[in-house]
Amino acid sequence: MSSYRQPGVVLTDRRFTVPLDHSDPGGEQIEVYGREAVATSRAGEELPWLVYLEGGPGFGARRLVGTEAWFGRALRDYRVLLLDQRGTGLSTPANRQTLPLRGGPREQAGYLAHFRSDSIVRDCELIRPQLTGGAPWTVLGQSFGGFCAVRYLSAAPEGLRAVLITGGLPSLDAHADDVYRAAYPRIERKAAAHYARYPQDVERARAIAAHLAEHRPESAGHRLTPEGFQSLGIMLGSGSGSHQLHYLLENAFVHTPHGTELSDTFQEAMRTAASYAGHPLYALLHEAIYGQGERATAWAADRVRAEFPRFDAATALAGDGPVLFTGETVHPWHFEVDPALRPLRETAELLAQRTDWPVLYDPERLAVNEVPVAAAVYHDDMYVDTEDSLRTAAAIRGLRTWVTNEYEHDGLRAGGPRVLDRLLALVREEA
Repeated sequence: MSSYRQPGVVLTDRRFTVPLDHSDPGGEQIEVYGREAVATSRAGEELPWLVYLEGGPGFGARRLVGTEAWFGRALRDYRVLLLDQRGTGLSTPANRQTLPLRGGPREQAGYLAHFRSDSIVRDCELIRPQLTGGAPWTVLGQSFGGFCAVRYLSAAPEGLRAVLITGGLPSLDAHADDVYRAAYPRIERKAAAHYARYPQDVERARAIAAHLAEHRPESAGHRLTPEGFQSLGIMLGSGSGSHQLHYLLENAFVHTPHGTELSDTFQEAMRTAASYAGHPLYALLHEAIYGQGERATAWAADRVRAEFPRFDAATALAGDGPVLFTGETVHPWHFEVDPALRPLRETAELLAQRTDWPVLYDPERLAVNEVPVAAAVYHDDMYVDTEDSLRTAAAIRGLRTWVTNEYEHDGLRAGGPRVLDRLLALVREEA
């Protein structure tokens, strides 16, 4: 272990060994990393633990600096573990460079089948007694981290002192098709709201999509396409995303001796925003987080998109309508245009066609839940369906919801201490 300091906080690197397959505890082992954090003023105290589970899948725990955002509020009461879920960050990372160590696509897909919320929860339950001495801890789950928290309540509630969920109450039984069928209308509303705020972006987006359709440029090996441009709409699910997207579009074109071209500035920004190099598991496992039972996910977002022809860029350009942005959707073409994903195309296909995903949630156990749970549900959240979230909230005994339209999906970060403060008050019955 190594410890170091930032303003107001003492940090300690923690590394844990866990089984790749928890049903075979004596088999292959992998490493899971967590960053312990405690307020400088309380470093010598015995404090209850809070484990933070990041959104995703495929993102390591956010690298916070000092006591920014919600972190300072958590450190007032807890010793915090910022956990890099398996395969992310410093936890035996899984990407195009490391996965060939497993063998070919079939071996890689089999390996990645152990990287969903059920395995993440089992990791937590192995780590918990090493830190708490066996005492239960509090889980804070953001987005996919909330999905993991509901799995935790289903599988190992005895390990939980309380659960706090922000923008992450999943449907207990929806297939991926159902998830995306509900998602596309929400995405369209977010795109319409962006164009209403920045009407000048309608023509800018059409011009960019038309240029990309004609020229298909590349930036650092990443093929820039109209569909990839549309995928920048994932930004619209955060509080400042519409403004960030607008600023990106306004720098799109420059005049050169060869005519009007897409600027290097725009191409680099688009490549950076669209690349999965930093989080390839998000693309590989995003639909798998909805897999339960014998029905394959089978590229649900791509298939369901055909039911919403207004999202087709070529159709929009042939008429006079706006080019609609898309959102949190992964498509086969991502594995053709992105050099970070291209070598993993066959692996992704095998995962998409898998038909033996374990069931993740236990409605009967959730119905008799005794763990205090509070969840922030963001009204018209672009990433997680509000109706699904409220149905799940009603299915978990004792869960208290805070439904708000003050924040988008990133409320935990954007709202500073307010969101966490509200959820803590709810589980402590102070509100």
